[in-house]
Amino acid sequence: MAAIKPRTIDEYLALLDEDERAALEKLRKAIRAAVPEAKECISYQIPAFRLHGKLFVAFGAAKSHCAFYPGTGPIEACEADLAAYDTSKGTIRFPPGKPLPATLVKKLVKARLAQGGGPDP
Repeated sequence: MAAIKPRTIDEYLALLDEDERAALEKLRKAIRAAVPEAKECISYQIPAFRLHGKLFVAFGAAKSHCAFYPGTGPIEACEADLAAYDTSKGTIRFPPGKPLPATLVKKLVKARLAQGGGPDP
């Protein structure tokens, strides 16, 4: 996938395995539902959403996991909800076969909105 540089989220997802694509489509749908005014884009060669022209959240697939990048504040705010996931500064990793629940994604996105939604991912 590194040699191909997708220009849209749909192009990015088309390059993935079925389980990765399904997990990231679910994530994409939950983000859209939580913040419909956000605009889709590709940033740093991964799918992302911009809000008011600024990078808001991003997501992607790696060799052995999928990831959601909501920034550090939302991860800290939802720490108890994320106990079952592998997290690091600004990143939540999850297996493609166990996508993040839509309610958790919406909670993370709302926490991101509460912090102003500026560049952090």
